[in-house]
Amino acid sequence: MRFAVTIFPGSNCDIDCIHAVEDVLNASVTPVWHQESDLSRYDAIILPGGFSYGDYLRTGVLASFSPVMEGVKKAAREGKLVIGICNGFQILTEVGLLPGALRRNSRLKFRCNFQTLRVENARTPFTCDYEQGELISIPIAHGEGNYYCDDATLAELKRNNQIVFTYAGENPNGSVSDIAGIINREGNVLGMMPHPERAILDWMGSKDGARVFTSMLQYWKENCGAA
Repeated sequence: MRFAVTIFPGSNCDIDCIHAVEDVLNASVTPVWHQESDLSRYDAIILPGGFSYGDYLRTGVLASFSPVMEGVKKAAREGKLVIGICNGFQILTEVGLLPGALRRNSRLKFRCNFQTLRVENARTPFTCDYEQGELISIPIAHGEGNYYCDDATLAELKRNNQIVFTYAGENPNGSVSDIAGIINREGNVLGMMPHPERAILDWMGSKDGARVFTSMLQYWKENCGAA
């Protein structure tokens, strides 16, 4: 399985994502600069966290016009796996691959701490190694992680089981319905604010995030070929 990690000016979690793929899966992973547009040789694409283009105008909007996003959108249409983490989630909403938007945290403060999440949908390519309803510990680090959508969109997300992770206990940013991560209707594009790549080994304080990556590999093996 071949992974690509997109890199925008201002990305700062790309190395963590690369190490997560290498350390957890021992899989091939390539950093891809934002000016490249051909992602056809990759099976999965990770949009990492950070501050793409300095978060000018609003988070993710300038990155959404980068040439690499044409490749990301094409990969998503082809059914390949795409995951956007933190700033990557923001970018996915800006290009319309996921519904809704990410706003400033409700208390207007940057939050950086471990957060308890509930796995709301364990039947996705990104969560098949988790149990339904399982509580996991994943760190967050964001100032604009307040997920918002209108009532009609929220009803659709619930009806289609597109809410993948929610915050259990404290909601750190004011997200509607405690949403921490969602998928598209087709199920191959995930956006999440917490950072699974920062929770892959015990010494990190949790290794609950590793199963996001093992789930992706397991799904690929079962549906696309052998590793």
